[in-house]
Amino acid sequence: MAIDPLELDPPNPMPPQGGRLLVSGPYLPDPYFHRTVILLCMHDDQGSFGLVLNRPIDMGVEDLMEDMPKLGSPVGIGGPVQSGNLFFLHTLGKRIEGSLPVVDGIHLGGDYGQLRRILTAAPELAKHVRFFVGYSGWGEDQLDKEIEQRAWLVHPATKQLVMGSDTQGLWAATLRAMGPAYAPLAQFPEDPQLN
Repeated sequence: MAIDPLELDPPNPMPPQGGRLLVSGPYLPDPYFHRTVILLCMHDDQGSFGLVLNRPIDMGVEDLMEDMPKLGSPVGIGGPVQSGNLFFLHTLGKRIEGSLPVVDGIHLGGDYGQLRRILTAAPELAKHVRFFVGYSGWGEDQLDKEIEQRAWLVHPATKQLVMGSDTQGLWAATLRAMGPAYAPLAQFPEDPQLN
C-alpha cells in the first residue's frame, strides 16, 4: 500500500535503542523539546539517556570549564537533567579511556582529564568533540509510552547527523533523511494556529 505524501502522521515502526535518533514530532506540546533531535545513547528496561543535538548556547566549553584551553568549541543543552554537569560525545575512540561506544565511531564521555590533555596538546582535535550541559532522561517505560503517543519518531543515527555543525537545520534535515513519508513534516508550521 502506497503512503499518502500528504499524510502528517506517518507510521514509525523503528523501536528506540542506543545509537538511534529521537526526532520530536511536529505536534509535541512540550516547548523544551520542540523540534529537537536527540541522540539516544542508552535505552533499556531501566530507562533512557540521550543528548539534544540542536540546542546550542552562546558559550564555549572554556567558558564553563576553567581548565579547558580556548577551543571555540560550542556547547549545547543536552537536556534538563543534571544541567550543572558537562557531557561530551567524540570520535576519538579508545584514545579517551572509559568512553562508551554509541554508534558509527561516536563515543560518549570518558576520562575528562585525558580529553583536556589531548585538546591542550592538539586543539585542532576539538572538531571531533561535542560538549553538552545536562542530558535528557526517561524512567522505566516512559520513552516507549511517549513514542506510542507519537511524541517522537525514531531514526538511525549517523556520524554526519550527530557530529555535523548545522544544528539549526538538523530537525528538518533529519525528517527529510527519513524519506518521502516524513519530508512533509519538515514543512509543518511552527504554530499551526497561525496558518
